[in-house]
Amino acid sequence: MKTKILWIGKLYATSFIFLFTMVTMAQDYDILIKNGHLIDAKNNIDKVMDVAIKDGKIAEVSNSISKNKAKTVIDAKGLYVSAGLIDIHSHNFYGTESNAYLSNGFYAVPPDGFTFRSGVTTVADAGGAGWRNFRQFKEQVIDRSKTRVLSFLNIVGSGMKGGPIEQNLSDMDARMTAMVARQFPNDVVGVKLAHFSGFDWTPAERAAEAGRLADIPVMIDFGGSEPELSLETLFMEKLRPGDIFTHAYGHVDGRTPIVDENGKVRDYVFAAQKRGIIFDVGHGGGSFVFEQVVPAMEQGLKPNSISTDLHTGSMNGGMKDMANIMSKFLNLGMSLSEVIAVSTWEPAKIIQRTDLGHISVGAVADVTVLNHKKGEFGFIDTRNTKMEGDQKVECELTIRDGKVVYDLNGLSKPAWSK
Repeated sequence: MKTKILWIGKLYATSFIFLFTMVTMAQDYDILIKNGHLIDAKNNIDKVMDVAIKDGKIAEVSNSISKNKAKTVIDAKGLYVSAGLIDIHSHNFYGTESNAYLSNGFYAVPPDGFTFRSGVTTVADAGGAGWRNFRQFKEQVIDRSKTRVLSFLNIVGSGMKGGPIEQNLSDMDARMTAMVARQFPNDVVGVKLAHFSGFDWTPAERAAEAGRLADIPVMIDFGGSEPELSLETLFMEKLRPGDIFTHAYGHVDGRTPIVDENGKVRDYVFAAQKRGIIFDVGHGGGSFVFEQVVPAMEQGLKPNSISTDLHTGSMNGGMKDMANIMSKFLNLGMSLSEVIAVSTWEPAKIIQRTDLGHISVGAVADVTVLNHKKGEFGFIDTRNTKMEGDQKVECELTIRDGKVVYDLNGLSKPAWSK
């Protein structure tokens, strides 16, 4: 009798193990996002779809995928699903060097603390490092971050250290900048010029030359000249199609604003965008004013890319984060699908990283889940003036390389009582 009981026990145990193995084998996917409204500009998708993830890649996109196929199921009903957001103007070369500004200094921020919570999975540091200190930036930030960190190399070899260092024409070496960019093609996506003060085209010309030599775009933070250098000349002669004019909606000393004193967008600005010049938001702490952006949007000058210009001087002011800027453009007349496009697929194309910014089978599983809220909200520009709005987006969940890295309300987690 005792032997029979032991035999029956072994049979039940074997059956349980067999059934458990079969169920596990049936779970084809690591994560399944069900019932979410997928917005994917590359693939022209704007409807409710299920998205499955396996081994860090998008494994299936379909109208309906069985939840029994996945180890973790995320119910995104009523929420919006997109590729991970791409912020092409950020400052992440953080460090402890005194008087180093945004190049191994105290004003740049570690990316992981400020990206995932707003749905950003990829940032491009805009000029923190130059060719002289790029390796330090790579070892210190790029290789140690969960966020995908890319770089626009500063045309100044020493990087964005502020003050006189960024005025040093002798350190603006197009050949060396292009050489380092070609050495690190997976990390360097462009060349950056910023903060030069003076009536001189040399910095812009050397940045453009570096871009040509390395076949990558140039991002320019233009201004600081008295008298002002011609904005029209910059757009139509100095920059190439695909080059980036950042801080597009700013109004700062030493730079002609895109909207004139009569509230009209200058004709050559539209011509420049048609020519292929990229108008990037680059909000920051001083380069986004409603006086410029409201009439520009009313006249149809929409941004080609939304970016933050994240650093310690902007993150607690009117800028806040990527989701907050996206919300501003929702209230300025752009649709949610348009706002997501210029925060995902469009910037991916701009920086020549078309492996990113979309939810295609086989693509890296960088995914953002957004809540599109309706209500009464207020938004601040860099002059501390307020715009009221009735909608905003908030990041609910972020997946980076197939792993949940931020989950605001526990969508991916089981109840503690179970």
